[in-house]
Amino acid sequence: MPRKKDNLCTEFTFTLPRGLSDGENRVHRQGVMRLATAKDEILVQKERKVQENPAYGVLVMLARVITRLGSLNSVSPELLEGLVLHDIAYLREFYNRINQQGNAHVPAQCPHCNTQFSVELELAGES
Repeated sequence: MPRKKDNLCTEFTFTLPRGLSDGENRVHRQGVMRLATAKDEILVQKERKVQENPAYGVLVMLARVITRLGSLNSVSPELLEGLVLHDIAYLREFYNRINQQGNAHVPAQCPHCNTQFSVELELAGES
């Protein structure tokens, strides 16, 4: 369920398929991701680790836009390194969906009556 800020939805909730296990054996699966900005993109490109290894940019960008993960109010690229690849793939897809479409819904049409409606896509791990 998206959280609303004014009339423009800029934050979206998600549930990781596996989750991040911390040092106290707590698993963090529920999170909030905000829309990315041009400034995010610029700052990611300035990161030393990204300049050395462009693939690291995904973790840096995700760390910038994830505002909460479980009880963690701060997410770093180093923290995200501990996620399994399935969760990283999920976050990349979720990021692309909300930033390209502006929401977590896609248009659909009934094949029988041609009624148009909106469907919220559920990625693997979402319930």
